[in-house]
Order: sequence, then C-alpha cells, then structure tokens
Amino acid sequence: MKYLIGIDIGTSAVKTVLFDEKLNKISSSTIEYPLYQPQNGWAEQNPEDWWNATLESIQIVTENVDHVDGIGLSGQMHGLVMLDGDGNVLRPAIIWCDQRTEKECAQITDIVGREKLINITANPALTGFTASKIMWVKNNQPEIYDKCRHILLPKDYIRYKLTGVFASEVSDAGGMQLLDIKNRVFSDEILRLLGIERELLPDVYESPEITGYCNIKGKLSGAPVVGGAGDNAAAAVGCGVVRENRAFTTIGTSGVVYAHTEKPVIDPKGRVHTFCCAVPGKWHVMGVTQSAGLSLKWFRENFASDLSYRQMDELAEKIPIGADKLLFLPYLMGERTPHLDPNVRGAFLGISAIHTRAHFIRAILEGVSYSLRDCLEVLREMNINVTDMTAVGGGSSPLWQKIISGTYNVQIKTPINNEGPALGVAILAAVGIGLYKDVPSACDEVIRNTPPVYPENCPEYEKFYRIYRSFYPQLKDVYKALATTV
Repeated sequence: MKYLIGIDIGTSAVKTVLFDEKLNKISSSTIEYPLYQPQNGWAEQNPEDWWNATLESIQIVTENVDHVDGIGLSGQMHGLVMLDGDGNVLRPAIIWCDQRTEKECAQITDIVGREKLINITANPALTGFTASKIMWVKNNQPEIYDKCRHILLPKDYIRYKLTGVFASEVSDAGGMQLLDIKNRVFSDEILRLLGIERELLPDVYESPEITGYCNIKGKLSGAPVVGGAGDNAAAAVGCGVVRENRAFTTIGTSGVVYAHTEKPVIDPKGRVHTFCCAVPGKWHVMGVTQSAGLSLKWFRENFASDLSYRQMDELAEKIPIGADKLLFLPYLMGERTPHLDPNVRGAFLGISAIHTRAHFIRAILEGVSYSLRDCLEVLREMNINVTDMTAVGGGSSPLWQKIISGTYNVQIKTPINNEGPALGVAILAAVGIGLYKDVPSACDEVIRNTPPVYPENCPEYEKFYRIYRSFYPQLKDVYKALATTV
C-alpha cells in the first residue's frame, strides 16, 4: 500500500491529511497558530509557527504507518517569507490579507505601467500580492532586504524545511505578481523594472512535478515532494474543477469564486485574478472577497462566544431573507473583487431596535454571499460560462449554501470528501509518483459529490443584492476620508 500526505498551510491552522493510494482518508490533524496585527490593516505570521504545527500534525497522522510515498503542499497565497543566506527567517511573514502596501502598489504601477503589468502578470498592482510586500520591505526596512537571500511563499517555506530545496510552482508563484502568466515563468522585465534580483526567487515547477525529496529522518525520509498548489488551485483539484465550465465557491477565511479556463482570460479592469492553475498548461480566473468566514469568526469571537457555529446557523435560519432590512458589508480587511480598495471597511446598514443577535448573524451570511455574487458577475461579464458550481470550505454550512444558491440562481453541489486543498495536493502527489496519468483523470476517478442544492427564493435575494450593490459607490469617499484621518 502506498501512502500520500496533503499539507495545507492555512491562515488559521495547518491541516495535514494522510491518504491511501486510492485517495481515501486515513487520518487527519489540524493545528492552529496565531495571526498578528501590529497595526490597523497589517497582518503577519511567524513562519516557525507554520513549521512547528506541520511537524506536529505529520507526527499525528503517520502514527500508524511506517512510510510515506508522496507529499503535496498547499497554502495561503501571496505571503512574503524572507530568509538570510543560512535559511533563517529575517522578519515575520507579511501575509495575503495585509493592506499596508497601497503606496507600493502606486509605485509599481508608475514604474511598470498599468497596461503592461496586467498584460504580463494578468493583474493590476494589489496590496495583497507579494511584489508590493517586497517593495514595502525595500522602502521601509532596507537593512532586512539587504540581508535577504531567498524569497519564498508560505507553503514553499515548508518545502524548504522538508527538503532543503528553494522551489515553487506556477499556481502560487502567479500570485506574486512577478510571473509572466501566459508563459508560466518569472518575468525578467518585471524583475528588472522593480529592481528585484532573480536569484532571490525560487525555481518554478508545474504542480504535479517532483521538486525534491524529504530529508527528514524517519517515515518521511526520501519521500518525493511535488510542486503542489496555492490554496485555491489545490481546492479546485480537490473538488474536480479541472475542466472548462466548472467553478467552485469557497468560504474559508476569505471567500473565492474560481473558474477553470483552457486559456489565460484577463479582465482589463483588473477586478478578478487570472493565474496558472494546477493542471499543467491551463489557467483559472477567480474573484476574492477578503473577509468571508473571517466575518462570521469575528462576530462570534466578539459577540457570540457562547454559541457554536451550528447554533448560530440555527438562529439565522429563523430570520427572514433580508434580515428584516439589515445589510452587512463584509469589508473587514479591505476588499479585492470588484472594488480593489484597501481603505474600505465593514459596516452594518439599517440597524434598528428590532434587530437581535440572530439578525446580525443572518446579515453576515447574506452580505458575504452578495460579495461572492459580485465575483460571479465579473466572470459572467468576461463570458466565462459557469454551468457546474461546487461549494467547498469549512465555512460553507447547509444554510450558507442555500443562501449562496439563491443569490447566484445556480444549483450547487458539495464533494463527499471535504478535505479540500489537502486532498487536491495529495492527488497532485499521486500523479507525480505515477499512480494516475494526469490530473483530470485522477479527479474523475476520485471525486464524488452530494446531490445538488437547488436555488430557491431568487427574486427575494436579488432585491436585497441590488440594494447591497448601491452602497459602495456612495461610501467609498467616506472610507477614503476615514483612512486618511489621523
């Protein structure tokens, strides 16, 4: 029997899952770690926390096996890990939801030009992406940049710790804003213009390719480690979104609407992201809302700590659509799709004396769903025809799926195996070591889904969605003024 491990370095925890060669789950472990916010809009983590949690979780899942035959890595995208020449971490990792780099985004746009930047990297300069974080360190911590010898993404730091190899793969590297997306290599022109040395960056592989071999003694010794994928590209493999017209919606810390494409389709307005996907030679387009599950987690931690998430769902289910005219804007960490605005912040609108805690919970579920609908609408504008929608992510409860289905007016199915990115990168590892011929055929054999949730109450959701969409244009100047007030 061959055994495969999928490791997902998330924002709140590492999830490690052991599978057999048929991709049946044998055991899993989730180990949490903290998020640090030293200033408003900043978000950092300690890479050593990721590594310690990874080691602990691996030990747990491999307790009853004597060997591992392949390892796949997934993780939060866009984070900046900087190492010195000895492989030591130079500063806390600046992660995907950090919003400090607005000035650097303007700097990148001025240096490269918006049109050229989108043409090469398929995206405008964004605060969440790695390039602006690198420029921020250059501008604000030059002594650290001068000591830097290696720049890695979060999952690729774990790869380095496992193998000693500095490597990445196309789906995650595409989120650095340094990759030529169409040609799937780092862009010499972008690096030259920004003054970022190529030797600081890792080698780039396709997702199922073997990048190195585990050099840790014990059960993992010698196990091949494949490229893996950024969390969303890995989740796509884990739910079978590996062919044209297929898409998924995920509610994790952030929320995503992701569609597979056979060619690189680029939004000239830069509202959604085009990246290489984990299927060699293919791409994906995705819209991102920054604070999906994070919005519900924030509310629970601060105002409903006595409730479980299931109890919160039960309360929200008793509240009518529209939460008795209470709307929520889920912009707790700024926003990407479709606004590209680091200054926007969350809001409840329409609060009255009749509203209870249950109304606020319902409003959060609906507000996040409307933000995800914004993402889907951009894909529709780009003539990306989604006929097959899957819901993934730990935050996607049965009630939330019903709300999303009604908001999208699309039926939604759910994978029976809900291991998400960890399953996706285990599939990539299985392809990498030759158990399956390619990624789509592996997914055809492995992925099974529940019966779909059919859309209900679409006109009601549409009514409130239209009102929701009207708020941002009216408030964006207010948010800008608030952000610049000392």
